[in-house]
Amino acid sequence: MTSTLTLFQTDLFRPTYRPWKGERWELLLAPMLICKGYWSEAMLVTDMAGLIRHDGPASRTWMSMTPMEIESQEIGCRFATGHTVVMGLGMGWAAANAALRPEVTRVTVVELDPEVIAVNATMDVFGQLPPAAAAKVTLVQGDALAYTPDEPADTLMADIWQPLYGDNRLEQVRRMRDNTGATRVYYWGQEMDIAHSARQLGLPLDGASVASIVGDMRLPLIGPAEVANYPELIERAARNWLRTERTPPDYTAG
Repeated sequence: MTSTLTLFQTDLFRPTYRPWKGERWELLLAPMLICKGYWSEAMLVTDMAGLIRHDGPASRTWMSMTPMEIESQEIGCRFATGHTVVMGLGMGWAAANAALRPEVTRVTVVELDPEVIAVNATMDVFGQLPPAAAAKVTLVQGDALAYTPDEPADTLMADIWQPLYGDNRLEQVRRMRDNTGATRVYYWGQEMDIAHSARQLGLPLDGASVASIVGDMRLPLIGPAEVANYPELIERAARNWLRTERTPPDYTAG
């Protein structure tokens, strides 16, 4: 039988990583694996890096360079402008891609865990960028839910969570937006919140429904105005990842 799997490729910058182990975090490399994207079907991935967190006997993949992770953050990376505040360093690639955009003047990355900062420093993630892009990046150790920048943000990109979606995420993003003054927001898993609301309301995922749901979320989300087929992407992502047993987000909180 001939495989029909395609090799995952992206024009976004992917840093070079190598194995690393700290007290609670470990960076591993997989030479080859098959995994589906956020809105794409299964693909072949080579030299995939993953950041693993060890909590006692339990271990969890916190972030990885899989198609799912890249596609689920690329809209924020591709449309960031001005002073961009990135909440959650992760493996550094999202902040690096924001810094590569000519429309981005400054990138402030907020990360709470010093060991995550250490692994990125060891990999020299931002040092792999062209000097002009690397010079835009400032890394701050701090709490994403409390951090206030020295100047308001034009763009907020938030990814501080391990599960793809959760019941209190919207409230947390609103808090980060209020603290940073961001005029545009992209947060990890926002498509899951939109799709879940559409399901609960019995609405189709079309432009009008997405606009109505996003309006109720009271956040200036990046995506609906920037991506022509955004409702279609939401539907495909929901088909791949959204489960029916979650609690709907509370759009009235905050």
